[in-house]
Amino acid sequence: MKRTLLFLIGLTFSAFAFAQQVDQGRDLSKYADDKFSEDDKYTVAEPYATVSVKQPKSKKIKNVIFLIGDGMGLEQVSVAWTLNGGHLNLDNFPVAGLSRTYCTDELVTDSCAGGTALSSGVKTKYGYIGQDADGNPCFTLLHRAQQKGMKTGVAVTCRINDATPADFICASPDRHLEAEVAAKLADSGVDFISGGGRQFWDEREDGRNLIEEMKAKGYTFVDNDADLRNASGERLLGLYGPLDLDPVLDRGSILEDSAMKAIEMLDNKKGFFLMIEGSQIDDWCHRNKVGYMAEEFFDFDKTIGKVLEWAEKDGHTLVIVTADHATGGLTLIDGSLEDRSVSVHFSTKGHNGIMVPVFAYGPHAEEFVGVYENSELSDKIRRLMK
Repeated sequence: MKRTLLFLIGLTFSAFAFAQQVDQGRDLSKYADDKFSEDDKYTVAEPYATVSVKQPKSKKIKNVIFLIGDGMGLEQVSVAWTLNGGHLNLDNFPVAGLSRTYCTDELVTDSCAGGTALSSGVKTKYGYIGQDADGNPCFTLLHRAQQKGMKTGVAVTCRINDATPADFICASPDRHLEAEVAAKLADSGVDFISGGGRQFWDEREDGRNLIEEMKAKGYTFVDNDADLRNASGERLLGLYGPLDLDPVLDRGSILEDSAMKAIEMLDNKKGFFLMIEGSQIDDWCHRNKVGYMAEEFFDFDKTIGKVLEWAEKDGHTLVIVTADHATGGLTLIDGSLEDRSVSVHFSTKGHNGIMVPVFAYGPHAEEFVGVYENSELSDKIRRLMK
């Protein structure tokens, strides 16, 4: 009896210890097959193919596609480049610059303040969404596009009412006011909205069903990738999970498919503004898991490749890729291009304050070379959106 009791206690303790090792906030089913037991090492068996595009000759900007790799510093780019054997779709960009990310009250920013500077050209306080340091709502690039009669869209892999997408659409003093932010998004008039966070739309304490409200306004609603790819109409709301989306090996190509469906639905004579975020690069750097981070980066870079191919054919689309900040204090300490392997060190589970890259393609890409503030990046885009 004692042996049985001791065995059961030991079994219970082992199960508890195993549960503590697993991130209960994510479905990691397919990642288990990859045996990510060493979070500071990763090897890629098969690299993905990258595209090759040429810079268009036109100087006319009709569309702007703004891609943000959340938490993507030069170190994340270098790790991903090594793991894919020395090739990224980012390599196609003819112009690169560097952006300083600090906010008004902190040297090391967050996604709220960092995203606000990118969306509006206004540096603000840590934690502020789409508003200046005095609490006044900002006029963003997306608002400018709407003012010009352009169509607008946002596509992310986090909850759609999280900091970065919200920074482009509305104002809030606190990212935790998520139900309130979702209601603002529903009333924003943005033509294409794609991401997670469904529970803030149809399981609300105020009794509103924002999904039904959007459908009444003419939006096509989808909640899975197959329906997204087959969707039609002029406006779309896509919500693919209760909170943030699953890791990329579980969720599939939703970000790529969202980007291309957005372009299909938004493309028109007056042009469009589209913000796309690779949201979970940041998430897995916070968790100090280089393999998960790399897969999220690959998903983002594959999306960039699709966008670039379309932009090359269009000839009048400015494509900007940057980050709101870097995350994890990531250092590439060893690896092999031939073996597509890396060994890294994370110095923090938080953000870090180094400059982040800016990549530019399309008409007037040369305007984005140099070193400047994150707020200046937004100002450059705004000046070109005449």
